[in-house]
Amino acid sequence: MRKSGILMHISSLPSDYGIGTMGKEAYKFVDFLKSAKQKCWQILPIGPTSYGDSPYQSFSTNAGNPYFIDMDILREEGLLKKSDYSKLDWGKDRKNVDYETIYENRFKVLKIAFEEFKKGDLSEFYDFLQKNERWISNYALFMSIKNENDGKSWLEWEDGLRKRDSHSLWEFKSSHEDDVMFWEFVQFKFFEQWNKLKKYANDNGVSIIGDIPIYVALDSAEVWVYPDLFELDENLVPKAVAGCPPDAFSPTGQLWGNPLYNWDRHRECGFNWWIDRIKSATSLYDVVRIDHFRGFEGYYSIPYGDKTAENGQWLKGPGIELFNAVKNELGDLPIIAEDLGFLTEDVHKLLRDSGFPGMKVLEFAFDPREESNYLPYTYNSNSVVYVGTHDNNTVLGWIDELDEDTLEFCKKYIDSKDDIVWKLIKTAMASVSDTAIIQMQDYLELGSEARMNTPSVLGGNWQWRMGKNDLTDKLAKKIADITCTYGRYERQ
Repeated sequence: MRKSGILMHISSLPSDYGIGTMGKEAYKFVDFLKSAKQKCWQILPIGPTSYGDSPYQSFSTNAGNPYFIDMDILREEGLLKKSDYSKLDWGKDRKNVDYETIYENRFKVLKIAFEEFKKGDLSEFYDFLQKNERWISNYALFMSIKNENDGKSWLEWEDGLRKRDSHSLWEFKSSHEDDVMFWEFVQFKFFEQWNKLKKYANDNGVSIIGDIPIYVALDSAEVWVYPDLFELDENLVPKAVAGCPPDAFSPTGQLWGNPLYNWDRHRECGFNWWIDRIKSATSLYDVVRIDHFRGFEGYYSIPYGDKTAENGQWLKGPGIELFNAVKNELGDLPIIAEDLGFLTEDVHKLLRDSGFPGMKVLEFAFDPREESNYLPYTYNSNSVVYVGTHDNNTVLGWIDELDEDTLEFCKKYIDSKDDIVWKLIKTAMASVSDTAIIQMQDYLELGSEARMNTPSVLGGNWQWRMGKNDLTDKLAKKIADITCTYGRYERQ
């Protein structure tokens, strides 16, 4: 079935408190999607962000981001007073997230709500803990120890806690019960609000496309709890880390710094950790996009401690064996494979064997000096087409950066000398790809100032926010007309 949707992270929603939340503006966005005849809302990973504020570097693969908990909803529940949060500093710029300011103030407010919460009926809270026992207690303990250690990585904790000595963990938990319970409360409220929002979206015909990074952060509960599943030495220090080799865009490559998987150990365990992770993601989202899919066929390994990615090497991943194990356990799943980057025939074969739709990005299509499999005439229907993703510039910003030959070829291909933004949107919508996803920034015709992420650049990313008055009836009608014209919505 042909369909389309909009890519915009929760953090980019408008709000009065510095960052988008799962409150009324999220529900208004669902209403806008429905009015614009969109069937999908694609978001970025929703885990708690760490240093650098990237949703792709999280303290947990299971937990939700405390920043997205809506404080007005907590007030309506009687857990907060408006004065607890309305007069605090949430940042002066409504177009950008000020993460440092939010970090300083958000947890103060959540702790006020927690103190009030403890006075009420906790039966639903304890039910939540029981249902999520496989991860919640470890995560809450991890965050509590981290908090006690001024935010330091678990690699810098004292040996008993770093190496998960049972007596040391028991001793810490016994003396920090209230703090551990606070982190459990935060997750309880996150998932309570998330599940209501997702249900509202689904009830209005909108599916949520979520995103899981292939790798986890070194400073995460998962690496702390399951060090044998990662390439660590006897002192729990990484042997090698993830990244991408040098290319035309990055002469020294990309050094991500994530620990690499010990695939032999995963194989011995029947890939249970991955099965559990994907099962969790498919319960959280309607469709799961797996980031850096090519890393399952072959991954780039960089010696730990290197300052660039220049000395890395390609090593074999688990390939289709992993996805066969997932399929045997969970059946066919709604997964999108992010198959961008350096692709070999082996990667193409893995994608074909998996049956997952891959991604097509129009901003990669128009270099006249080389053949491109991103030009729409090369697509097959089992694909998801984007004009650009969160890692690309907006169309207006992209146009400003193009050389003359590429811009000329793009204009010739889409048969447009002006209004390139909407012509590219229509080109994506007209393609044979089953699903078309457009960034909200491009529907709003914004420039580089609205770019979500510039890979390999530290700072200044993940900040863009939409204005409160940007979602107009006129825009919804324009999107709906294009959607119907290209058969991505049932004609009435």
